[in-house]
Amino acid sequence: MTTVYDFEALAIDGKPVALKTFQGKVLLIVNTASACGFTPQFAGLEQLHESHGQQGLVVLGFPCNQFGAQDAGSNPEIAGFCQRNYGVTFPMMAKIEVNGAGAHPLYLWLAGEAPGLLGSKSIKWNFTKFLVGKDGRVLKRYAPTDTPASLAKDIQAALAA
Repeated sequence: MTTVYDFEALAIDGKPVALKTFQGKVLLIVNTASACGFTPQFAGLEQLHESHGQQGLVVLGFPCNQFGAQDAGSNPEIAGFCQRNYGVTFPMMAKIEVNGAGAHPLYLWLAGEAPGLLGSKSIKWNFTKFLVGKDGRVLKRYAPTDTPASLAKDIQAALAA
């Protein structure tokens, strides 16, 4: 049985991160972009991180440049943008691809575990969100239009489980 804890990713500073270091936490995994109409969601994601982090929520941001080339910067540029404009303190990972031949294995697994509309396994746009329970299993997939605040009830339920 595969769980989120079976994967590794690179932090935005290039250091490897074994996702098993988050074992027992609730994860909100989001593919982000710095120049998207949904980019202001960084503020809401940071708010969730601040309000639920002590209870065990970890928000993980994965920059992606596959949708409209809306995150063309380098990892250091993206990190600076997120900190400067939205005060992001949650973990940001290195830029990845979420679809196609170069898709990160984590995203292939997430999309397979929680298909989108009409069973689609591809990620449709920036700020698609996946909620992962304490057991490392995907609980739910959210569309880019779902605001971080609208996820609070599901996050609280996952934290209480």
